[in-house]
Amino acid sequence: MTTPKRVRVHHLREAKERGERLTMLTAYDAVTAAIFDAAGIDMLLVGDSIGNTMLGHTTTLPVTVDDMVRAGRAVAGATTRAFVVVDLPFGSYEAGPEQALATAVRVMKETGADAVKFEGGQRVAAQVRALTDAGIPVVGHLGYTPQSENLLGGPRVQGRGDEAVERLCDDAVAITEAGVVALVLEMVPAPVAARVTEIVGVPTIGIGAGAGCDGQVLVWVDMAGMGDWSPRFAKRFGEVGAALRAAAEGYAREVREGTFPDAAHSFEA
Repeated sequence: MTTPKRVRVHHLREAKERGERLTMLTAYDAVTAAIFDAAGIDMLLVGDSIGNTMLGHTTTLPVTVDDMVRAGRAVAGATTRAFVVVDLPFGSYEAGPEQALATAVRVMKETGADAVKFEGGQRVAAQVRALTDAGIPVVGHLGYTPQSENLLGGPRVQGRGDEAVERLCDDAVAITEAGVVALVLEMVPAPVAARVTEIVGVPTIGIGAGAGCDGQVLVWVDMAGMGDWSPRFAKRFGEVGAALRAAAEGYAREVREGTFPDAAHSFEA
């Protein structure tokens, strides 16, 4: 992507028109957000995956608006270039356009984010339109939608079979027409994601959706190798978890041996 001073909505659309791939990572705090921003990542997603990755929950469902506001403020405040997107958590937009607008207004006012994201297709088109009409950019999310995992039967690939493909395409068109500025496609067969990418005029951001999308997103702890396990679709671009453990072990060893702090790390009278 051609590097703008600050990534904005029109840059996303222009990148798709030029065939330039967009990059997105999750971020939940100021330290990692600043690192990813300096690395040139185009979009930072303050995802409700904070529940699984940082807050110790087994799903995203317990995450609150307060959780998202706190994390969103930290990420937005630490970036100078990336387009910051904050998830609306489960229960904060499903009741209808009025609830969605109230939640989104709070998130935008209290975080300084550039956009919000929430899950669903035709069922949330009215919410997308209400926020768009109010001047709030919305990123959509189709395919495997974690907030609906109890209905979907867990993290399963979506969009298999003619009926499912047609439904996914209809959902993509519905929320695109309602005004989304980009669309996350999660755990969708690659040919299906490529088809959706062809029929919508906004960038698609894939996660487990193949190379035919306009961009890619990963949860940063998966991308950086923070744990012992990563999803099949998440390539580990580093082993940061192992390096962090080694650093902690080295620190503990020197403290116990009495070699830290030494004179170089102490003050004289």
